[in-house]
Amino acid sequence: MATVSVIMPAYNVAPYVAAAVESACAQTCRDLEVLVTDDGSTDETADIVAAIAARDSRVKLIRKANGGISTARNHALAISTGRYLALLDSDDTWDPEHVEEQLTLLEARPEVSIVTGNARFLGSRLDGRPARPWPDPRPAPDLASILADEESIFIMSIFRREVYERIGGFDESMRTNEDYDYWLRAAIAGFTFARNDRPLGCYRRRDDSLSATEERMLRGILRVYRKTAPLLADRPHERRILERQVDRFEVQLLRVEIGAAIAAGDVAGAAERLDALHARRPDLSIGLARVMAHWTPGLLARAYRVRRQRRELRMAGPQLT
Repeated sequence: MATVSVIMPAYNVAPYVAAAVESACAQTCRDLEVLVTDDGSTDETADIVAAIAARDSRVKLIRKANGGISTARNHALAISTGRYLALLDSDDTWDPEHVEEQLTLLEARPEVSIVTGNARFLGSRLDGRPARPWPDPRPAPDLASILADEESIFIMSIFRREVYERIGGFDESMRTNEDYDYWLRAAIAGFTFARNDRPLGCYRRRDDSLSATEERMLRGILRVYRKTAPLLADRPHERRILERQVDRFEVQLLRVEIGAAIAAGDVAGAAERLDALHARRPDLSIGLARVMAHWTPGLLARAYRVRRQRRELRMAGPQLT
């Protein structure tokens, strides 16, 4: 039995997975197992992990047909032996002292079941910056704050086995936002969270994410809220927070859908969604866009392209010399 089981799903991450696995093996806490679930990769991911496992017995490769990140994590959780469970994605890395620092906190505070960490961005215009505030002025996460702030828990978290034994694994019907769902379930079950805000790893980020990915993530978080709502029937304060968040993300989704419709030349779809958005947020700019969609769609498309170009220039700004 290991002290810590590292849970790592992997799918077509050949350029990154060796660094991720080796960063887990290089921890100052040596008593760990690294469980890498290859989720039906079609590149060299499994071969790379197998080569590392051949020289380090703590690394175990699990192969399965593609089923999504939740199924991959659950396969590793099912065979894990650690008293503590640590999440590491296969394109991220840990600093050598990451696990030791989180375990120190857990062992000093027996009432805490989940420690959420921090890391530095790797790649993109944010390269090297902390992924979450440091120092972080936010209080330790609880159910209300996790609902109100979807970024209150960072993916690099370590938790006691009791969490998994009580609430089970990740929801296998979800391919996005499954970790957010997990932390909400843990909070509803009464587990206590703590935060170590010192960046102790690298969290990969790219600026080339597509609007379709953003739309998928928004639909995912709304699905989490719909799933969570019935569990808050006797928690009116938390239920009100959830309802505000649903309104916020539904409006954000409408904005993304409007942009996608304009980019695709779907004038009717853009007009329909602008009508819906104006009904919820009746401000002047949305009203003007709504009128343009109905009467001058070509002008709306040009205005959208200009706005998008300006946004891309702002994003690229810090990289210009």
